[in-house]
Amino acid sequence: MILVERVLGNIHEAEWKEKSAKATVDYLVLEQWEAPKNRLRKASEGGVELAISLDRSRHLHNGDVLHFDEANNVLVVAKVSLKEVLVIELESLEKLAPQEILRACFDLGHGLGNQHWPAVIKGSTVYVPLSVDQRMMASVMRTHGFQNIKTRFAPGEEIAALLDANEVRLLFAGADATPHHHHPKAADHGHSHNHEHSHDHHHGHHEGHKH
Repeated sequence: MILVERVLGNIHEAEWKEKSAKATVDYLVLEQWEAPKNRLRKASEGGVELAISLDRSRHLHNGDVLHFDEANNVLVVAKVSLKEVLVIELESLEKLAPQEILRACFDLGHGLGNQHWPAVIKGSTVYVPLSVDQRMMASVMRTHGFQNIKTRFAPGEEIAALLDANEVRLLFAGADATPHHHHPKAADHGHSHNHEHSHDHHHGHHEGHKH
């Protein structure tokens, strides 16, 4: 087990790009919900067991060099694939009257909450990770007919670069981003209990994102 408390650099930097050209690159493939974590244990594609233990203010980026085995000339590099992000621009609301701004923000929050979509707001921009098909998310936004709000989709890596580590965790490592495991159908009583638990879980999840 190799302990990684800091990244050595990034494979896109000149120094490491040169080394990678002459070395074997072994990737630690991270799913969307794993990449924002500062503590993680996982094996690379080449079977190297890594224990990631970064400072709370840090998270892994695509191409980060985690370990260099000089004896065998092997680089262990993070391979991160983040989904696209729905970007909602609220800047144009500033020209409206205060009551209209409140109404628009309430309607937007209500619409996102109905879909159980986690969101992060930074300045006058709201970021929502792609949790369903892009066309479906765009359709939902059109259906609500939000006025004075502009939307677009952007690469996850581009948005992650604009956020701090805590915001990245909220956006990409939320409960709705983790894989859902399907269990065999339970008895009626058990099914009802599980449904109530799921409702409470989602409610707590969205309460957390209000802060």
